[in-house]
Amino acid sequence: MDMNDEGRELLLICGMSGAGKGTASKVLEEFGWYVVDNLPLKFIGELVDRLGETEEEPKRLAIVADVRSLGFDEHIGELLGRFDGRPQARILFLDASDEALVKRFNNVRRSHPLQSGDGLIDGIQRERRVLEGIRGRADVVVDTTSLSVHDLRHRLEKPFGDLGFDFHLTVESFGFKYGVPVDVDMLLDMRFLPNPHWIPELQAHTGREKPVQDYVLADQSIEEYLRAAVSMIGLAMTGYRREGKRYMTIAVGCTGGKHRSVAIAESLAGRLAGLDSVNVHVRHRDLGRE
Repeated sequence: MDMNDEGRELLLICGMSGAGKGTASKVLEEFGWYVVDNLPLKFIGELVDRLGETEEEPKRLAIVADVRSLGFDEHIGELLGRFDGRPQARILFLDASDEALVKRFNNVRRSHPLQSGDGLIDGIQRERRVLEGIRGRADVVVDTTSLSVHDLRHRLEKPFGDLGFDFHLTVESFGFKYGVPVDVDMLLDMRFLPNPHWIPELQAHTGREKPVQDYVLADQSIEEYLRAAVSMIGLAMTGYRREGKRYMTIAVGCTGGKHRSVAIAESLAGRLAGLDSVNVHVRHRDLGRE
């Protein structure tokens, strides 16, 4: 497979045990990478070779490989050979000081994978010798000794972030009588609006249908309310971006989750979809539940 022709990216995540490869993997997943962890290395070559066979294959594949990977000693050289001469194939190496690694292992009360009955520092030093060559070939080396999770996210964003990926918004309608969703960042209560449930010709319809939408959106206060909601959401997104969060859920509620909340969620999502670099998903939790 020609990684350049296919426009696909390949990344090897390697580094010292305890240096933050798991955290880096989660950050990269948020950046749009498909991360494969702890797969026996003899299978990695086949996985890479199959990239591009179908449109469903990931465009950005990150592979975690370290001394705990089955077949590391035997197959790591072959895997590294796949990165030679490929501009879109890179190596990320996570490192930390011996003191930081010792502290992290002691905090979680785990032994080092290369400790082999000796002291913790002996295992760390053995691993450094094993990984010395890979560290020297790495395109990006990140020392996590003094980095917080937010610092690590910002450090990885420039080399591995997707410029087309910025923020995901979920707009979820619900009915208060079925309980408030627990995983929301902002809640909007639509029970102040006239209820289509009490209009005989609208009762059987839902907020996804035009007659109900026209009725709900005809309220004199709703235009100003929606403008204010979009402004509040924009301010919250600015703060979330600053803190490294790229997901936000807005819950829109009414009594039964059939009319008002559904209509407003659809209208709000349409307005939010016009924001730059924002992906908007709409979900109606309780629609059809009555």
